[in-house]
Amino acid sequence: MLFLLPPSETKLDGGSGTSGLDLAALSFPQLGDVRREVVDRLLVLSSDREASMAALKLGPRLGVEVDRNRALVSSPTMPALGRYTGVLFDPVGAADLDDAAWRWALEHVVVHSALFGLVRAGDPIPAYRLSHDSRLPGGSLKATWARAVSSVLDELVDAGEFVVDLRSEGYVALGPAPRPGSAFVRVVSDATGRRRALNHFNKKSKGLLVHRLLLDRPELASGDDLVAWAAAQGIVLDPTPDDELALVSESLLDPAPQPSGTGPTL
Repeated sequence: MLFLLPPSETKLDGGSGTSGLDLAALSFPQLGDVRREVVDRLLVLSSDREASMAALKLGPRLGVEVDRNRALVSSPTMPALGRYTGVLFDPVGAADLDDAAWRWALEHVVVHSALFGLVRAGDPIPAYRLSHDSRLPGGSLKATWARAVSSVLDELVDAGEFVVDLRSEGYVALGPAPRPGSAFVRVVSDATGRRRALNHFNKKSKGLLVHRLLLDRPELASGDDLVAWAAAQGIVLDPTPDDELALVSESLLDPAPQPSGTGPTL
């Protein structure tokens, strides 16, 4: 089973790599040609600071993001799950995961990057700035990525993987997952007894779900397996008539046991 996450606009600086970006080191080599194309287009854009600020929808205080993109090829790298920060990734707590949790993440967690397409949790990536709706020269990211990403997801499902789609709808558009073979997770609130979709706690709830998975490291093969595991954990994750999974945010509020670790040993 794969848990497919959206990326975050915020990222940690630094890393341990000394040779810079190596696209050949990333998982899913079928995406290599598109990755090279998008990297090249972003580098062209980053040569014009004003155009970059507009295309990436950056305010005047975020010019450092353009500098990140200019240094993309030579910047140090770190595992993708540790690179991203923010509302979704902070609850995951990558820096505090022990080796067992990291091993599970390497096998089961995938992030959908607007720059690199699908990357596994341990793939070495630099800091960058590019979102699903950023405007690169040469066409939209949706037109660039959708067929290639969907093809990889099709291959994974055909090989027996079940994809739990935790992406935002903007990233789903950059490569829909096949049905059957996947389930989109929609975060809802049940605080009033009537379920409603959430925006504010959407990302945090998904991060907390992944954190609980990393702590327990279950063996799962189907949507039914995931629903049963969640129920045993006190997490409400219900199938819907639309073939989605409704994740009730309040069921994740009870604190889970915390791991003791200092990050991955890769």
